[in-house]
Amino acid sequence: MTGHSYDRVKRALDVVLATIGLVVTAPLFGVLAWRVRRELGSPVLFVQHRPGLHGRPFALRKFRTMTDARDADGALLPDEDRLTDFGRFLRSTSLDELPELVNVVKGEMSLVGPRPLLIEYLDRYDATQARRHEVRPGITGWAQVNGRNDTSWPEKLAMDVWYVDHRSLFLDVRVLLRTLLVMITRKGVTMDGHATTVPFRGNAEDEEPDSGPRQVDEDTTPG
Repeated sequence: MTGHSYDRVKRALDVVLATIGLVVTAPLFGVLAWRVRRELGSPVLFVQHRPGLHGRPFALRKFRTMTDARDADGALLPDEDRLTDFGRFLRSTSLDELPELVNVVKGEMSLVGPRPLLIEYLDRYDATQARRHEVRPGITGWAQVNGRNDTSWPEKLAMDVWYVDHRSLFLDVRVLLRTLLVMITRKGVTMDGHATTVPFRGNAEDEEPDSGPRQVDEDTTPG
């Protein structure tokens, strides 16, 4: 299958499968929205601009996983203090990702592709790493189903580029099946449920990938 044929078929499958997913999970979607509103507050969805195809920004949507708890001076508490048990549950099961099906239907994301990271990372990639934006970002991806808790940023980004160069419908199906497996067993790969993540600071030779403080983010990298 040629590149253009693959892209057309993949886009059609994305729309069909994401639409089916939204219909099938509509009751669950409603229950989760209610729980988020009751336990974490409003708004129900966390919305943040992320770089998509060719680096063009789009509004990524997820269920929020943190409260707006503040200290006596009105400042937000540290992220780890605002991440509740329910928020951790949403992340560990990847249920916080459900609203991204809307991004898929709109053509901003794909079911499979490199995860959309922060816009501030764009000028930190080298020329090879930036190729991850040659395809639509995905809800899950090759780096996520092959990841470990200690996988470095260079390794993750290299896997993203490997996917760009080797993408096929067979590979996409393989990634989706492995993603379903981890959602059921929570074994073998790393997903977006981590409470903390090390920010990507670039490719300086004197910088270790896992150095520096860890932070909680509403979207820790399925990675």
